[in-house]
Amino acid sequence: MRILIYAHAFAPRIGGAETYVMLLARGLAARGEVRRVTVATPTPAEGFDDTELPFAVVRRPSLPALWRLVGTAEVVLLAGPCFVPLAMALLRRRPVVVEHHGYQAVCPNGLLLQEPSKAVCPGHFMQRRYARCVRCVRATDGTRRAVAKVMATFARRWMCLAADAHVAITAHVARRTALSRTEVVYYGVPDPGRAGDGQAPTLPTFAYVGRLVGEKGLPLLLEAARALKDEGWRFRVKIIGDGPERAALERRTMSSGLSEEVIFTGALRGQALEAAVRDASAVVMPSICEETAGLAAIEQMMRGRPVVAADIGGLGEVVDGAGLKFAPGDARGLTACLRRVLQDPALADELGRRARQRAVDVFGVERMVDGHLAVFRRLIASRAAAGARARG
Repeated sequence: MRILIYAHAFAPRIGGAETYVMLLARGLAARGEVRRVTVATPTPAEGFDDTELPFAVVRRPSLPALWRLVGTAEVVLLAGPCFVPLAMALLRRRPVVVEHHGYQAVCPNGLLLQEPSKAVCPGHFMQRRYARCVRCVRATDGTRRAVAKVMATFARRWMCLAADAHVAITAHVARRTALSRTEVVYYGVPDPGRAGDGQAPTLPTFAYVGRLVGEKGLPLLLEAARALKDEGWRFRVKIIGDGPERAALERRTMSSGLSEEVIFTGALRGQALEAAVRDASAVVMPSICEETAGLAAIEQMMRGRPVVAADIGGLGEVVDGAGLKFAPGDARGLTACLRRVLQDPALADELGRRARQRAVDVFGVERMVDGHLAVFRRLIASRAAAGARARG
């Protein structure tokens, strides 16, 4: 089986889709039935050593080169409905699978988040309220780009309808994208074993891991922290990550009188990240947008850390009954969840065990690879059967 994966973003960039492509490509390359895995991406190497990988990487391919790669693949997997490679796969009649990590097939801004209000979008594009879509995108990108993005969504949606199959990373994404021939295959993450207890922290600690952007709902976490401090609780909050909202969040931390409680670490990876979350009583995910999955939550669940999360989109689905959930945007609800962790350390330990068990059962790398191979086999067999019928 010769597999081409096209990823708009890839290593050395950091993100959920980038991590998924790396893990999936490695897993596929290790399977005996797979003869070749190639990742094509416009992302420059920037010093990253592709020769260390067990699969081929073609960076910044020209259009003729990408055309050839598509033509020699037995199946093409797109990490998102990428316009040009999707069009090429359809023109070359190659079996093509679109993996949906976002909502680009149903939303011009890809987030299903209305601007500038930051309210969850009910699905204006699919309800043919295109003027609402233009107003939304115009708030951040201007009128010209808003019109262009809405028009591009028409073309992207039409091509997705022509694709052979789709993979959604949660059942929530499958419902929102509303495309036939969709299989749900959850993210898989490596299993490093449950995090050791280590030395008990001097103060209970809550950690956030992720980008510092508006849709992640971090002001809500600061509001909950202020409420807990007013109640007399002593604790620490670690905000791990970076992004355009960092300066505003740091200012809000100062003005809220939380400088002693809240620590901003910046973006961390590998051992530095593990060291930063080692003493976390719980990981907090206060998103106000419909997260497609919540890879950071899955990674921490695999380490046996309890998760406190907004019950929204794929994030609520991922956490399921293995953590504490609150209504999105509900500062009192979040405060109540954090208070429960502070009041009952045994509860946090039990939630950690539950989280790890769910992650092992549902979010393993091998399960993710198996799910994709099942889709690929079915498409290749279907094409072979169709060819045999055509030959009489």
